[in-house]
Amino acid sequence: MRVLSLLRCALLLGLVTGGACSSARPNTGRGSLPVTLPAGIIQAQDPTAIYNQMGLIATGAPLSYVGKVAYFASRSPDTTMVLVSVSIPNRVLSFIRDGDTYRAPYEIKLTLKQGNTEVKTVTAMEIVRVATFKEVNRTDESVIFQNYFRIPPGAYTISFMVRDIASNRSAGQEGVITIPRLAPGNLSTPLLVYEANRRSALDSLPRLLASPRSSAVFGQDSTVSVYLEAYGQQPSLPVAFMVQNDKGAVTLRDTTILQRTGNLMSGAVTIPISRVGIGVAHVTFTRLDASDTVRAPVFVSFGNDIPLMSYEDLINQLRYYVAPERLKALRETPIEERGQAWAAFLRASDPAPTTPEHEGLQTYFSRLQLAMARFRDDGTSRSGWLSDRARVYVVLGEPDQLFEQNTNGPLTRNSISQRGRLQYWEYSQYRVRLVFYDDTGSGRWRLTQASENEFQNINARLLVH
Repeated sequence: MRVLSLLRCALLLGLVTGGACSSARPNTGRGSLPVTLPAGIIQAQDPTAIYNQMGLIATGAPLSYVGKVAYFASRSPDTTMVLVSVSIPNRVLSFIRDGDTYRAPYEIKLTLKQGNTEVKTVTAMEIVRVATFKEVNRTDESVIFQNYFRIPPGAYTISFMVRDIASNRSAGQEGVITIPRLAPGNLSTPLLVYEANRRSALDSLPRLLASPRSSAVFGQDSTVSVYLEAYGQQPSLPVAFMVQNDKGAVTLRDTTILQRTGNLMSGAVTIPISRVGIGVAHVTFTRLDASDTVRAPVFVSFGNDIPLMSYEDLINQLRYYVAPERLKALRETPIEERGQAWAAFLRASDPAPTTPEHEGLQTYFSRLQLAMARFRDDGTSRSGWLSDRARVYVVLGEPDQLFEQNTNGPLTRNSISQRGRLQYWEYSQYRVRLVFYDDTGSGRWRLTQASENEFQNINARLLVH
């Protein structure tokens, strides 16, 4: 599991009033509220819609962030402890050179209202500092803001505003939340965490580093950790939990024991990613001594720059990037070993292993998405990313020069005479000119046989083995 230490987070971002360092993910309930499950695997480059479906508050470009709200009991059931956390990727902030490092100041404002009455406002000015320019472009959960406060239970409107101070760009979002009354017999919000230290008193703060995105990366993370508290007088408490995948199928059932520390029971449940699957899953917790049930969403992806799809579809779409024998090995890997196999493939194929992104796959899938849109009408039997022009674009990118020619004679794959249309794509890096022909005028462009051979030779040299 990825670990971002509390100390490192505090040093980077500073401490905020009533809380620890920055980190966040907003949720509209304790996890027991209904959340719409996506119908099957979502094909998406921008995960904002996925986070919203998970019950989180999320914005997209140009200033994207994800927010979550979690609830814990305090000394009195008439007051609930609220943890608001926000996740901001480094890439959306404007970094400024500061000696040998880089810094990016940002502002977060949280407002809680009942009707037109503002009952709580939190404003924080923070500075992110990174040591190298490579860290400036990180897209993972690199900046985490957290803030605790206590407030009476009830229905509220919560608004988030994040501002990049250097560029003055800002993004706002709001949602309706119901802060629960937590008493003996209840459970807290299940919270995905990087680190968790159990508290022993209801008037103290949980020492957590939350994962506001509630997400994990297949192959990079082997497990996710979910922190949970229970309230009552028992010395320990059995809690049943189950994992349901994006189609609602139960992939794991088990029971955990929350142990008493001081005047509450708590613990962290470790869940294998292999039992969660790819996409959005939910973990449901039920007290065995009462009727309280809560749940948490979990989003498992292949990485920030890889569209969300099934493992089988991913292997299929890598046909222009990975050698056939390596693809065959990945495809035939047993389900329980796929995470390790995918992680090994990422390490072996990463062109810049010192950066958090996999630039090779980032470029490949970016081209693939563009090819799907640009060449979706290329022909009849092999459309979209499987067409000839799309294949060349995905592998080689934009041509250095492109020009088209109309001819008057018959055209075939093996011989070009003088009728129909021709397109020439030139790539100076590979010292090649590829020729496409459309012999019917219908827009079905195909490589000539000579160009097909040249392209296959180049692609074979570029494939990851």
